[in-house]
Amino acid sequence: MHNYPVADIDLAALRHNFSKVKDYAPEAKVMSVIKANAYGHGDIEVAKALNCSDAFAVARLSEGIRLRKAGIEKPIVILEGILSTKQCEQASEYDLSPVFHNLQQIQRLSTLTLAKPLTFCWLMVETGMHRLGFASDKVSETVTRLKKTENIAGEIGLMSHFANADIPGDERNTEQQVTMSKAIAGHNGPTSMANSAAIMTLPTSHHHWIRPGIMLYGASPFNDKTALSLGLKPVMQAKAQLIAIEWLQSGEQVGYGGTWQADKPMQVGTVNIGYGDGYNRLLSNVGHVSIGNKVVKVLGRVSMDLICVDLSELSMVEVGDEVILWGDERVSVDQVAKQAKTIAYELLCQLNQRVTRQYYG
Repeated sequence: MHNYPVADIDLAALRHNFSKVKDYAPEAKVMSVIKANAYGHGDIEVAKALNCSDAFAVARLSEGIRLRKAGIEKPIVILEGILSTKQCEQASEYDLSPVFHNLQQIQRLSTLTLAKPLTFCWLMVETGMHRLGFASDKVSETVTRLKKTENIAGEIGLMSHFANADIPGDERNTEQQVTMSKAIAGHNGPTSMANSAAIMTLPTSHHHWIRPGIMLYGASPFNDKTALSLGLKPVMQAKAQLIAIEWLQSGEQVGYGGTWQADKPMQVGTVNIGYGDGYNRLLSNVGHVSIGNKVVKVLGRVSMDLICVDLSELSMVEVGDEVILWGDERVSVDQVAKQAKTIAYELLCQLNQRVTRQYYG
């Protein structure tokens, strides 16, 4: 018996998607991106299921520490790097691998005496995203400076990040690759650039390491291509429950502000999911869910704990029926994201601890 709302996580689908990553880049090592609680799927469980990864990447040091405490032993790269003296010490203690993206981080590290040196470290190269990293013409001298730090052991990798890889054919993708090529000229260590979209469309960007994220979770990185067409399987199926059914008369309104009004006598259902669970409020009056193999519309505003849905076309429906929010063949997370005018990444990451994760496969 489910304790709704729930998110069923299909670990077999996760592993299938990992195999698709390897199909696209069989020679590259895989740094699976499991930041933001593995895009809402559960970082520890996902890391255990993807033990076939060569390494993992998270955004923040706290995420890496959490994984280490859970017994995850693979290399863990901290994409935001280390931001204080204490974090330098913690990175050493927990054997976490920072990405360096500014001189202050290197200067701070050089003043310390760590219990053990940092390994598998990376330098972020600014190639056109204009967010983090060193200019390409500063990379060589910065690597030299970092190598002189006694707190670093082993090779130093160079990585960058695409701004428009999800737009195949965009000239900025070529420009960034050219800039990256200049930055890594003469560099003997590992290099990394490709995210999910680049893994699938820019094979020249694969380098030594690829960094799949959204494709692992069975969503498409492209606005005009479905996950199904890319051979990906949805990993999360988000579900809630129909907890009430009411007959409305023509002219009666639903929800806060009365933003939806019945134009005929009809059945309306109440479902136990809301923005307090991370269900996006932008789905008010535009979202769709699946009940009994039928896609039905969200009526009125999404409230903190509840939504209302149109039951007028369902002949057999009763309180207690399961409601699929996304993750089946009728309602994909990519479709729901378009209804909310956002991206699947956001919907997946938004589901919070009020939604129980259940794992199988």
